[in-house]
Amino acid sequence: MISRSALAAAAATAVDSGGRIADLRRDAWGHGVLPVAHAVIAAGAAAVRVDHPDEAETLRLEGIEAVVDAEPDIDPVLLYGLPDVEGSLLTAPVMRLAGRVLSTKPLKTGDAVSYGYTYRATRDTTAALITGGYAQGIVRALGNAADVEIDGVLRPIVGRVAMDVCVIDLQGASAVAPGTEATYFGGTGAAGPGLARWSAVTGLTVAELLTVAAAHADRGWEA
Repeated sequence: MISRSALAAAAATAVDSGGRIADLRRDAWGHGVLPVAHAVIAAGAAAVRVDHPDEAETLRLEGIEAVVDAEPDIDPVLLYGLPDVEGSLLTAPVMRLAGRVLSTKPLKTGDAVSYGYTYRATRDTTAALITGGYAQGIVRALGNAADVEIDGVLRPIVGRVAMDVCVIDLQGASAVAPGTEATYFGGTGAAGPGLARWSAVTGLTVAELLTVAAAHADRGWEA
């Protein structure tokens, strides 16, 4: 999900902080070239950098100056609301990656989950199966190492990440209904700076993780 208000605010902050050309390569870091281009030009940027001449020509037809060979100098961390290595955010995340709870299941102490049984419950608890797996950019290394936000609380991913789903330990929460949203990173809640943790666990950059996840997710818009 891409937040219209976060994009507008982050674009204004990024442009005000200096620079003339925004980096919109790789589909604007997965956010969508055209809406981000409109936002940064409205905020006062002079031009945008894209990957291909065809993209540049399409933007020029929209009245947006686009280049393929100039060095972008508007800070992408501010523009896209990305965390630094400490997990601090100077602008709100523009993108939020979310799945939904498919089902829940009680676990007793010693019960194992997912492939290879890399996790066994250390106490009686409830697990949730949620949408999102390595096919959607949820890197397998995040199993047993990262969290997902459900009902405003961070809950750990347990066991190995599967192709299209993850298992979450609800840690005593008993009233999580199927269909409840689960946020991997971004948004205004506890998962906002989650990409910093992903980067620390995987060794990949925030930009790499963000772009890959966005390329494999269905994109929607929210206020």
